Amino acid sequence: MGLVSSIAIYFVIWWLVIFAVLPWGVQNKHEAGIVDDVADDAAPVNPNLGKKVLATTVISAVIFAGVYLVITKNLISLDDLPLALG
Repeated sequence: MGLVSSIAIYFVIWWLVIFAVLPWGVQNKHEAGIVDDVADDAAPVNPNLGKKVLATTVISAVIFAGVYLVITKNLISLDDLPLALG
């Protein structure tokens, strides 16, 4: 696997994981009991984006390591896919 394809695969994995991680621990103003006429009630109180980006990076690195091993060690090839699908 080349460098460019590795970066592309990691980016796709990272992007998918960030959407899974974003809702973790989010509390809106209504749930937190904060009354504010300026912002919408559905606005998150403290989204902790830095922690979520860090968690996404670590999770993506672990998933990418697994994908890298599968691809480089030929654990699953394109010839195996028809057998796996039935």
